[in-house]
Amino acid sequence: MGKVALVLVIIGAVNWLLVGLFEWDLVTALLGGDSHRESSMISRIVYFLVGICGLYCIKYLFTNDSHART
Repeated sequence: MGKVALVLVIIGAVNWLLVGLFEWDLVTALLGGDSHRESSMISRIVYFLVGICGLYCIKYLFTNDSHART
């Protein structure tokens, strides 16, 4: 369950990265709707930072978390 949640968080973060960089919403484009967003520069910076953090978290998909159980 934890890996599924992590994958969804990463997908969301990458989507925000795309919004921050290109003002383009991948999820909306795939599921229907207007995929272009008007955003302020500050909100785009926040979206960018969230997206970068999501990319950073990809490494946690491939780590063994058995040490956390002990």
